[in-house]
Amino acid sequence: MKQGKRILPDGQSQAYMILSLIAVSGELPANQIKRLSGGGRYKEEKIKELKTKKLIYTYYRDKLRGYRLMSETKNMLLDDNKDRFKFFFTGNADTNILKSEITRRLRLQSIAETVVTMQNSGVSIYQDEKPDVFSPDIEFDALPFIITSPAFYNSREIKDLGSEFVKIKGARSVGVLLTEYEVFVVYNTGGSLMKWAYKSEARTKALIETILCRERFPHQYKPENIRGMMLGGDMEQLYYLLTSTGGVKRQYFRLDDNYSSFIYLTNDRNGELLLKLLCDRDKTNHLNYILGENLFGRDSGMLIENDAVDENNEPVLFAYDCDMPRITRFNSALNTYGRNGTIICFDFQAEVLRRFCCENVKFQTIDSKKFEGRFFP
Repeated sequence: MKQGKRILPDGQSQAYMILSLIAVSGELPANQIKRLSGGGRYKEEKIKELKTKKLIYTYYRDKLRGYRLMSETKNMLLDDNKDRFKFFFTGNADTNILKSEITRRLRLQSIAETVVTMQNSGVSIYQDEKPDVFSPDIEFDALPFIITSPAFYNSREIKDLGSEFVKIKGARSVGVLLTEYEVFVVYNTGGSLMKWAYKSEARTKALIETILCRERFPHQYKPENIRGMMLGGDMEQLYYLLTSTGGVKRQYFRLDDNYSSFIYLTNDRNGELLLKLLCDRDKTNHLNYILGENLFGRDSGMLIENDAVDENNEPVLFAYDCDMPRITRFNSALNTYGRNGTIICFDFQAEVLRRFCCENVKFQTIDSKKFEGRFFP
């Protein structure tokens, strides 16, 4: 499509995908380009090409580099796919009227990083490819559809529902991931402990529960289907999350009772592998079956949380989903009761979990490369 001397790339091309990511993010961190599909040199050439054609530009300030769309590019994308881009290019949205303040940019880039993780994991991120779940105009009683494939809705899309979400001051969620069976309230702590306001996050969860579990999808989701999902820069960040007490003023993240299940995954290939698994109930059940083949069934009467018991009647926890509260409860119980137990996790999770857990915990690891080759060839 032509507009003046500028031409949009083909809709199926890598260059168009980059433009789309920038559009829904507002500002795409320069360091996220390497995470997209394709060779490094090829992607560098595409960025250079988009800049030469004056479709994007680099914004650098406060040592933070990102890519933004030229205003004319927005108009071209709107003409090309109004259903996908209109929401992000209207009103005072942060993705439309971009700010220069470091805090606003960090927020945009945190959401953008999350969007990349979701897209790389096969999760729908564009409005023309997923159900319009949070629209204030949809009458769900007249159209009770079911979510059949994973879809991510960033915080900007959720706030479109109404003033209740806008009023939640201090809430840090970057969006909500819906799968066929579960609702994940998603956070991204990046490379440092994020600020955490207990009351704000409790209110966020309560609103998600009301809207999705009671009003719009009572036929699909129950309150117990809501889980927390924390994304981070690397596995080392998990250790800080597990051991954090919130700081002197208790203003930073700490495990509390907001989410009885709160998983952790990284914004990289390992995290994407785990996210693919979490979005696929059949593969999750198959993995659990394999892990339990040489074990005995779960002991519901045991005081220690478990998914199975071994030949010595010691508890075993399937911790590959990196559910922080479960791991903490399991470790604390073994330490309290002087029992031994086993954690089964992926190989890339083991080092940090060994450091966190007491000496009573033994580890068995899942080879992530073999797992990927078998489950996601």
